[in-house]
Amino acid sequence: MPHDPRYVVHEGCDHLFFVGFLGAGKSTLARNLGSLFHRPHVDTDRLVERALGASVAQIFETEGEGRFREVETAQLRKLAARKSLLVSCGGGIVERPENLDLMHEMGVVVFLDGDLSDSLRQIQRPELRPDLGSAEHAAEVYRRRRPLYERAADITIDIRDKTFEQVALESGQLLWERGLL
Repeated sequence: MPHDPRYVVHEGCDHLFFVGFLGAGKSTLARNLGSLFHRPHVDTDRLVERALGASVAQIFETEGEGRFREVETAQLRKLAARKSLLVSCGGGIVERPENLDLMHEMGVVVFLDGDLSDSLRQIQRPELRPDLGSAEHAAEVYRRRRPLYERAADITIDIRDKTFEQVALESGQLLWERGLL
């Protein structure tokens, strides 16, 4: 297929990793930006599910979070063989320092920064989010992960009080202007 001059040609491993709390819109944003900018997108939770043949909730229940995190890191490592992916990362990917190193070696980390209330409002099926638990537990997980997201971020996009369309437009414009899309 001939090169379309309207799109940037990327060399090497130059993924964009979208991180943030559950319900921040990482998967939807990666999918939509992928469609707009002709870039493939993947979701680390789906990669783990395919590798283990079970849903995230089932993996947490039968094999435990530790096993999930091991496979998550293994799937992340495999992305080095690909190029120009938009990667939606599971909310807990930042909890392993090795994952942060891998993401920074392979590309740019984009933090979708929102409040816990924004995330909880967006989660349609909380029963499918095994690390969410009760409201108190979710608040504790959020407090633990927030500084990890902040430290991991190469770029932070504030999603508070914005519609998905606003976040998508702002993200696409910012990443395009920086030559990342």
